[in-house]
Amino acid sequence: MSVLIVGSTALDSITTPTASNPRLLGGSASHAAVAASFFGPVKLVGVVGEDFPKRYLQLYKRHRIDLLGLQVLPGKTFHWAGEYEANMNNRRTLKTELGVFETFTPALPAAYQTAPFVLLANIAPALQHHVLDQMRRPKFVVADTMDLWLKVALPDLLKLIKRLDGFVLNDSEAQQLTGEDNVFTALKKIHKLGPKHVVIKQGSHGSILSGPRGLFICPAYPLRKVVDPTGAGDSFVGGMMGYLAAAKGPVDEHIRRAMTYGSVVASFCCEGFGLQCTTKITRAQINGRVEELERLTRF
Repeated sequence: MSVLIVGSTALDSITTPTASNPRLLGGSASHAAVAASFFGPVKLVGVVGEDFPKRYLQLYKRHRIDLLGLQVLPGKTFHWAGEYEANMNNRRTLKTELGVFETFTPALPAAYQTAPFVLLANIAPALQHHVLDQMRRPKFVVADTMDLWLKVALPDLLKLIKRLDGFVLNDSEAQQLTGEDNVFTALKKIHKLGPKHVVIKQGSHGSILSGPRGLFICPAYPLRKVVDPTGAGDSFVGGMMGYLAAAKGPVDEHIRRAMTYGSVVASFCCEGFGLQCTTKITRAQINGRVEELERLTRF
Protein backbone atom coordinates (compact mmCIF):
# COMPACT_ATOMS: atom_id res chain seq x y z
CA MET A 1 0.00 0.00 0.00
CA SER A 2 1.13 3.56 -0.66
CA VAL A 3 1.94 6.30 1.82
CA LEU A 4 0.79 9.86 1.25
CA ILE A 5 3.23 12.35 2.78
CA VAL A 6 2.42 16.04 3.04
CA GLY A 7 4.85 18.58 4.47
CA SER A 8 7.60 21.04 3.69
CA THR A 9 10.04 20.68 0.81
CA ALA A 10 12.96 22.98 1.38
CA LEU A 11 16.56 23.93 0.80
CA ASP A 12 18.60 23.68 4.01
CA SER A 13 21.90 25.42 4.68
CA ILE A 14 23.53 23.58 7.57
CA THR A 15 26.60 24.57 9.56
CA THR A 16 28.33 22.41 12.17
CA PRO A 17 31.63 22.93 14.02
CA THR A 18 33.40 20.93 11.29
CA ALA A 19 31.69 21.85 8.00
CA SER A 20 29.13 23.96 6.18
CA ASN A 21 26.82 22.78 3.41
CA PRO A 22 24.53 25.25 1.61
CA ARG A 23 21.16 24.57 0.01
CA LEU A 24 20.84 20.86 0.60
CA LEU A 25 17.57 19.08 -0.13
CA GLY A 26 15.55 19.26 3.09
CA GLY A 27 12.15 19.77 4.64
CA SER A 28 9.96 17.44 6.67
CA ALA A 29 8.28 15.86 3.64
CA SER A 30 11.58 15.27 1.82
CA HIS A 31 13.20 13.39 4.71
CA ALA A 32 10.04 11.41 5.47
CA ALA A 33 9.41 10.51 1.83
CA VAL A 34 12.93 9.23 1.18
CA ALA A 35 12.80 7.18 4.40
CA ALA A 36 9.42 5.66 3.48
CA SER A 37 10.53 4.89 -0.08
CA PHE A 38 12.72 1.98 1.07
CA PHE A 39 9.56 0.02 1.88
CA GLY A 40 7.05 0.87 -0.84
CA PRO A 41 5.30 3.51 -2.98
CA VAL A 42 5.26 7.12 -1.75
CA LYS A 43 3.11 10.02 -2.88
CA LEU A 44 4.59 13.44 -2.03
CA VAL A 45 2.65 16.68 -1.63
CA GLY A 46 4.61 19.90 -1.23
CA VAL A 47 5.67 23.08 -2.98
CA VAL A 48 8.93 24.39 -4.44
CA GLY A 49 9.95 27.46 -6.39
CA GLU A 50 11.45 27.87 -9.83
CA ASP A 51 14.92 27.87 -8.25
CA PHE A 52 14.54 24.28 -7.01
CA PRO A 53 17.48 22.30 -8.45
CA LYS A 54 16.55 19.71 -11.06
CA ARG A 55 18.99 17.26 -9.50
CA TYR A 56 16.76 17.13 -6.43
CA LEU A 57 13.73 16.32 -8.56
CA GLN A 58 15.75 13.51 -10.09
CA LEU A 59 16.71 12.32 -6.61
CA TYR A 60 13.04 12.02 -5.67
CA LYS A 61 12.42 10.06 -8.85
CA ARG A 62 15.33 7.69 -8.20
CA HIS A 63 13.55 6.76 -4.99
CA ARG A 64 10.34 6.18 -6.99
CA ILE A 65 8.55 8.97 -5.17
CA ASP A 66 5.39 10.08 -7.01
CA LEU A 67 5.63 13.85 -7.61
CA LEU A 68 2.18 14.47 -9.08
CA GLY A 69 1.32 16.43 -5.91
CA LEU A 70 4.49 18.56 -5.89
CA GLN A 71 3.63 22.11 -6.91
CA VAL A 72 6.26 24.20 -8.74
CA LEU A 73 5.34 27.87 -8.44
CA PRO A 74 6.92 31.17 -9.53
CA GLY A 75 9.22 32.39 -6.79
CA LYS A 76 11.81 30.93 -4.46
CA THR A 77 11.85 27.64 -2.55
CA PHE A 78 11.55 27.65 1.24
CA HIS A 79 15.09 28.13 2.59
CA TRP A 80 16.24 27.43 6.15
CA ALA A 81 19.73 28.02 7.55
CA GLY A 82 20.87 26.71 10.92
CA GLU A 83 24.01 26.22 12.98
CA TYR A 84 24.75 23.38 15.42
CA GLU A 85 26.88 23.51 18.54
CA ALA A 86 29.59 20.96 19.27
CA ASN A 87 27.29 18.47 21.06
CA MET A 88 24.76 18.49 18.18
CA ASN A 89 21.86 18.72 20.62
CA ASN A 90 21.59 22.48 20.36
CA ARG A 91 21.12 24.52 17.24
CA ARG A 92 20.07 28.03 16.35
CA THR A 93 18.23 29.24 13.31
CA LEU A 94 20.20 31.75 11.25
CA LYS A 95 17.69 32.39 8.50
CA THR A 96 14.17 31.44 7.48
CA GLU A 97 12.95 32.45 4.02
CA LEU A 98 9.49 30.99 3.39
CA GLY A 99 9.29 31.83 -0.31
CA VAL A 100 6.45 30.00 -2.06
CA PHE A 101 5.82 27.96 1.09
CA GLU A 102 4.27 31.05 2.72
CA THR A 103 1.12 30.69 0.59
CA PHE A 104 1.20 26.89 0.22
CA THR A 105 -2.21 25.20 0.11
CA PRO A 106 -1.97 21.41 -0.27
CA ALA A 107 -4.08 20.22 -3.20
CA LEU A 108 -4.42 16.46 -3.51
CA PRO A 109 -4.70 14.89 -6.97
CA ALA A 110 -7.64 12.49 -7.22
CA ALA A 111 -5.29 9.50 -7.16
CA TYR A 112 -3.90 10.64 -3.80
CA GLN A 113 -7.25 10.98 -2.04
CA THR A 114 -7.65 7.24 -1.54
CA ALA A 115 -4.19 6.59 -0.07
CA PRO A 116 -4.59 4.19 2.88
CA PHE A 117 -1.68 5.53 4.95
CA VAL A 118 -1.28 9.26 5.52
CA LEU A 119 1.62 11.08 7.15
CA LEU A 120 0.97 14.72 7.92
CA ALA A 121 4.57 15.80 8.33
CA ASN A 122 5.44 18.96 10.23
CA ILE A 123 3.45 21.86 8.78
CA ALA A 124 0.79 24.19 10.20
CA PRO A 125 -2.18 22.31 11.74
CA ALA A 126 -4.60 24.25 9.52
CA LEU A 127 -2.88 22.77 6.45
CA GLN A 128 -2.96 19.30 8.00
CA HIS A 129 -6.73 19.74 8.52
CA HIS A 130 -7.06 20.80 4.89
CA VAL A 131 -5.38 17.60 3.74
CA LEU A 132 -7.66 15.38 5.83
CA ASP A 133 -10.70 17.18 4.45
CA GLN A 134 -9.68 15.91 0.99
CA MET A 135 -9.09 12.28 2.01
CA ARG A 136 -11.51 9.39 1.51
CA ARG A 137 -11.51 7.09 4.53
CA PRO A 138 -7.77 6.46 5.01
CA LYS A 139 -6.75 3.42 7.06
CA PHE A 140 -4.15 5.04 9.31
CA VAL A 141 -3.41 8.75 9.73
CA VAL A 142 -0.40 10.03 11.66
CA ALA A 143 0.67 13.64 12.24
CA ASP A 144 3.94 15.14 13.45
CA THR A 145 4.23 18.61 14.95
CA MET A 146 6.64 21.09 16.54
CA ASP A 147 6.83 23.54 19.43
CA LEU A 148 5.94 26.51 17.20
CA TRP A 149 2.43 25.19 16.53
CA LEU A 150 1.91 24.58 20.24
CA LYS A 151 2.59 28.29 20.76
CA VAL A 152 0.76 29.91 17.86
CA ALA A 153 -1.84 27.37 16.67
CA LEU A 154 -2.82 25.31 19.71
CA PRO A 155 -6.63 25.40 19.07
CA ASP A 156 -6.13 24.11 15.52
CA LEU A 157 -3.72 21.46 16.76
CA LEU A 158 -6.10 20.20 19.44
CA LYS A 159 -8.88 19.85 16.84
CA LEU A 160 -6.49 18.00 14.56
CA ILE A 161 -5.40 15.53 17.24
CA LYS A 162 -9.00 14.33 17.57
CA ARG A 163 -8.92 13.23 13.93
CA LEU A 164 -5.71 11.21 14.16
CA ASP A 165 -4.93 7.54 14.61
CA GLY A 166 -1.39 8.35 15.65
CA PHE A 167 0.36 11.45 16.97
CA VAL A 168 4.14 11.97 17.02
CA LEU A 169 5.99 14.62 19.01
CA ASN A 170 9.21 14.94 20.98
CA ASP A 171 9.57 14.89 24.76
CA SER A 172 9.83 18.66 25.22
CA GLU A 173 6.71 19.17 23.06
CA ALA A 174 4.85 16.54 25.10
CA GLN A 175 5.70 18.49 28.24
CA GLN A 176 4.65 21.75 26.59
CA LEU A 177 1.32 20.24 25.50
CA THR A 178 0.40 18.50 28.76
CA GLY A 179 2.34 20.38 31.45
CA GLU A 180 3.76 17.05 32.64
CA ASP A 181 7.47 16.39 33.19
CA ASN A 182 6.91 12.63 33.38
CA VAL A 183 6.69 11.18 29.88
CA PHE A 184 4.36 8.34 30.91
CA THR A 185 1.92 10.72 32.56
CA ALA A 186 2.08 12.91 29.45
CA LEU A 187 1.23 9.91 27.26
CA LYS A 188 -1.97 9.25 29.20
CA LYS A 189 -3.05 12.87 28.86
CA ILE A 190 -2.37 12.89 25.10
CA HIS A 191 -4.48 9.76 24.62
CA LYS A 192 -7.41 11.61 26.17
CA LEU A 193 -7.13 14.16 23.36
CA GLY A 194 -8.00 11.50 20.79
CA PRO A 195 -5.28 9.34 19.20
CA LYS A 196 -5.00 5.61 19.93
CA HIS A 197 -1.27 5.60 19.23
CA VAL A 198 1.12 8.19 20.64
CA VAL A 199 4.85 8.19 19.94
CA ILE A 200 7.20 10.44 21.89
CA LYS A 201 10.62 10.93 20.30
CA GLN A 202 13.61 11.25 22.63
CA GLY A 203 16.47 11.82 20.19
CA SER A 204 19.51 9.66 20.92
CA HIS A 205 17.50 7.95 23.68
CA GLY A 206 15.07 6.44 21.19
CA SER A 207 11.28 6.73 21.37
CA ILE A 208 8.30 5.51 23.38
CA LEU A 209 5.01 4.19 22.00
CA SER A 210 1.76 4.05 23.89
CA GLY A 211 -1.03 2.21 22.12
CA PRO A 212 -3.86 -0.31 22.48
CA ARG A 213 -1.31 -3.05 23.27
CA GLY A 214 0.50 -1.04 25.93
CA LEU A 215 3.91 0.59 26.06
CA PHE A 216 6.93 -0.06 23.87
CA ILE A 217 10.37 1.47 24.33
CA CYS A 218 12.20 1.67 21.01
CA PRO A 219 15.97 2.15 21.23
CA ALA A 220 18.01 4.41 19.02
CA TYR A 221 20.76 2.79 16.99
CA PRO A 222 24.06 3.67 18.72
CA LEU A 223 26.23 5.96 16.60
CA ARG A 224 29.86 6.72 17.32
CA LYS A 225 29.68 9.99 15.42
CA VAL A 226 26.79 12.28 14.49
CA VAL A 227 27.48 14.42 11.43
CA ASP A 228 24.13 16.23 11.16
CA PRO A 229 20.87 15.35 12.97
CA THR A 230 18.70 17.55 10.73
CA GLY A 231 15.71 15.55 9.53
CA ALA A 232 16.31 12.56 11.80
CA GLY A 233 12.87 12.85 13.42
CA ASP A 234 11.18 13.10 10.01
CA SER A 235 13.19 10.12 8.77
CA PHE A 236 12.08 8.14 11.82
CA VAL A 237 8.37 8.70 11.29
CA GLY A 238 8.70 8.33 7.50
CA GLY A 239 10.46 4.98 7.89
CA MET A 240 7.85 3.87 10.41
CA MET A 241 4.96 4.73 8.08
CA GLY A 242 6.64 3.17 5.07
CA TYR A 243 7.11 -0.11 6.92
CA LEU A 244 3.51 -0.10 8.19
CA ALA A 245 2.15 0.45 4.69
CA ALA A 246 4.16 -2.49 3.37
CA ALA A 247 3.18 -4.86 6.21
CA LYS A 248 0.13 -7.11 5.98
CA GLY A 249 -2.37 -7.19 8.79
CA PRO A 250 -3.45 -4.81 11.58
CA VAL A 251 -1.26 -1.83 12.45
CA ASP A 252 -0.97 -3.01 16.06
CA GLU A 253 0.80 -6.17 14.94
CA HIS A 254 3.56 -4.27 13.16
CA ILE A 255 3.99 -0.84 14.72
CA ARG A 256 6.74 -1.85 17.15
CA ARG A 257 8.92 -3.29 14.42
CA ALA A 258 8.01 -0.33 12.21
CA MET A 259 9.40 2.03 14.86
CA THR A 260 12.61 0.01 14.96
CA TYR A 261 13.00 0.36 11.20
CA GLY A 262 12.30 4.08 11.50
CA SER A 263 14.95 4.37 14.20
CA VAL A 264 17.52 2.71 11.96
CA VAL A 265 16.74 4.90 8.94
CA ALA A 266 17.09 7.94 11.22
CA SER A 267 20.53 6.70 12.27
CA PHE A 268 21.71 6.75 8.67
CA CYS A 269 20.30 10.26 8.30
CA CYS A 270 22.52 11.46 11.16
CA GLU A 271 25.68 10.14 9.47
CA GLY A 272 25.60 12.67 6.65
CA PHE A 273 24.54 16.23 5.92
CA GLY A 274 20.88 16.54 5.00
CA LEU A 275 19.86 13.56 2.87
CA GLN A 276 23.34 12.83 1.57
CA CYS A 277 23.71 9.55 3.45
CA THR A 278 20.07 8.43 3.48
CA THR A 279 19.82 8.56 -0.31
CA LYS A 280 22.83 6.24 -0.74
CA ILE A 281 21.87 3.36 1.54
CA THR A 282 20.08 0.14 0.61
CA ARG A 283 17.29 -1.89 2.16
CA ALA A 284 19.86 -4.60 2.93
CA GLN A 285 21.89 -2.12 5.01
CA ILE A 286 18.74 -1.10 6.87
CA ASN A 287 17.88 -4.75 7.58
CA GLY A 288 21.40 -5.34 8.84
CA ARG A 289 21.18 -2.58 11.41
CA VAL A 290 17.75 -3.73 12.54
CA GLU A 291 19.16 -7.20 13.18
CA GLU A 292 22.07 -5.68 15.07
CA LEU A 293 19.71 -3.56 17.16
CA GLU A 294 17.68 -6.66 17.99
CA ARG A 295 20.81 -8.43 19.24
CA LEU A 296 21.77 -5.42 21.34
CA THR A 297 18.38 -5.20 23.07
CA ARG A 298 17.42 -8.86 23.55
CA PHE A 299 17.64 -10.34 27.02
